[in-house]
Amino acid sequence: MAKDEDRIEIDRNAGFVGDYLLYLLAAASDAASADFHAHVREQGLRVPEWRILACLSDEDGQMVTQLAQLALMEQSHLTKIVDHMALKGLVKRRSDERDRRRVRVFLTPAGRELGGRLVDEAQAHERAIIARLRPGEAALLKDALRHIHALYRAGSSVAPAPVAGPVKLETRAT
Repeated sequence: MAKDEDRIEIDRNAGFVGDYLLYLLAAASDAASADFHAHVREQGLRVPEWRILACLSDEDGQMVTQLAQLALMEQSHLTKIVDHMALKGLVKRRSDERDRRRVRVFLTPAGRELGGRLVDEAQAHERAIIARLRPGEAALLKDALRHIHALYRAGSSVAPAPVAGPVKLETRAT
């Protein structure tokens, strides 16, 4: 399990960083993921390997370029991790049937079993997090994150227009 001293504390009065949306997103993800990532490491995997297993559990046989985007990593880094996972017997690579220059990554039976079990455990971990939120908060949060992602999809260089003054964010009564 993650150690308490490794967890980030957010101080609402800490100035810019403590109220910066991107910092809050990253810090919340880090805190919420810590215990599950410790569990992943106990299973003999690194977190990027877990991400690859999860992505392939959704859709086996993905092309390396697509898999790199979904797993949130550079393609060259992903290729090295896939090589390591192939040595562990979790994945295998094959040329695309229609275009031999393209490479697809597939789960082996061992990778499918481990990935499926970890996906189930990740879903249980997510349910435990959601149970600690206020009713409706998880759906609202997921919708907001999907919207942010759609606005800034990978490869999009469109930045929002500068805002002339302070922005008032809507909040709801608790």
